[in-house]
Amino acid sequence: MTSPDFFSLLARLPGSYSGPQRPEAAPYAVVGVGEGTLAAQLAEVLPGVTGNLTRSGTQLVLFSPDGQDAARTYAELAEVAGAAVRRISTGGAADEVDVLVPGGALATYHFAQALAYATGHADEAQEAERLLADLASRCGPDSGEDNPARALAWSLWGRAPLLLAAPDAEALPHAWQHLLARVGKTLGIAVLGDPLPFVTGAFEAQHEQGDGRIALLLGDLDPALNVTREVLETRIDEVVHVPVPQPTESAYAGQLALWYFGAWVAAYLAERYKLAGTDLPVLARAQAV
Repeated sequence: MTSPDFFSLLARLPGSYSGPQRPEAAPYAVVGVGEGTLAAQLAEVLPGVTGNLTRSGTQLVLFSPDGQDAARTYAELAEVAGAAVRRISTGGAADEVDVLVPGGALATYHFAQALAYATGHADEAQEAERLLADLASRCGPDSGEDNPARALAWSLWGRAPLLLAAPDAEALPHAWQHLLARVGKTLGIAVLGDPLPFVTGAFEAQHEQGDGRIALLLGDLDPALNVTREVLETRIDEVVHVPVPQPTESAYAGQLALWYFGAWVAAYLAERYKLAGTDLPVLARAQAV
């Protein structure tokens, strides 16, 4: 069963970023490996941040110790090209880490906020904190019967959800798939790229595969995703739209808030299965190889 300590950690996450807030020199590019992968994807919606290597300005490299070799290669390539390198990690050799952040399933928050500040988006980082604090107040274990995270977790119990989002929020299906697996011990199926060929054909040969199936549409709906929803409603049991928790003009803050909401949902799902939401020992052994 999910431990009270994990729920407490989730509740304390908003406002817990304690790293540097000084912006680095523009332009900016970011790459992420290991536990830094999700944050790098979420932060690509920040204006002026690209998801590749830069020849000038600042190259931000996000990684955990299991990805240190790849991170070292990215850093060396950026330095040779002429960029300054800022290495943000959950651990590793001290001379190869510029900013140290907490590791684990919730490392994405710390990585993402470090990126937002380093790229001169302090206002968006603070907007994200506002959205996360609101979610913490509504999703905690003592929040009562109107807890949206617990309600969605109950809908997901016993199911392997399809996870979809518009192209400009494609990091979200990956993020929720990761959270549902790592925290909720549940399989989620991320549908990436053009969803229409997938949803129109996936259940034709075996219609029963749609029985009991649920799909989550994450974030804002674009015209293609609206059509996808209409198609799915004729083929599977339930389609649920999971919007940004509160209106915001910041795409970054909205996506980080949806990631945080997914963490709450995954924690309640683990609780529903009477499993711990913490990492399994095999993960640490695998990361150490």
